[in-house]
Amino acid sequence: MSGDLKKKVSMVVFSGDMDKLFAAFIIATTAAAQGNDVVMFFTFWGLRALKKKVPTGQSLFGRMLGMMYGGDINRATPSKMSFGGVGRWMFKKMMNARNVESLPNLRQLAIDLGVHMYGCQMSMDVMEIPREKMIDEVEGCVGAGFFVEQASNSDFTLFI
Repeated sequence: MSGDLKKKVSMVVFSGDMDKLFAAFIIATTAAAQGNDVVMFFTFWGLRALKKKVPTGQSLFGRMLGMMYGGDINRATPSKMSFGGVGRWMFKKMMNARNVESLPNLRQLAIDLGVHMYGCQMSMDVMEIPREKMIDEVEGCVGAGFFVEQASNSDFTLFI
């Protein structure tokens, strides 16, 4: 980007599906590697990408949700062709055979490149995921107003 002003990319990550998280992190790391300022706002199912591998939920419904959807980024499954859970294993094998980075590695690359990651506080409250159950690199737990402000100052915004 020689001589160009730094551009800003803002992204809502709504899905916790493997393929959609791959898309989000590949776009984010590519944009950051090109010198752009990147903001990722994770909401609802997308919070899986920021969650530690620990149980969540205090209420009965919160614990049920944590158990049924539980897990961290490693538990993400393909949005199509899950094959009763075998799809995740199959895609990981296929990607590994073609030297595609894993989701945890892509997330770490995003962190290393300075991508700003935020959790949606309202979604975290509803899903009973406290801040301490998120990875340390989450810059904050914020509301939609914060993201709208970031997006209004961005060159482009994505919803994944």
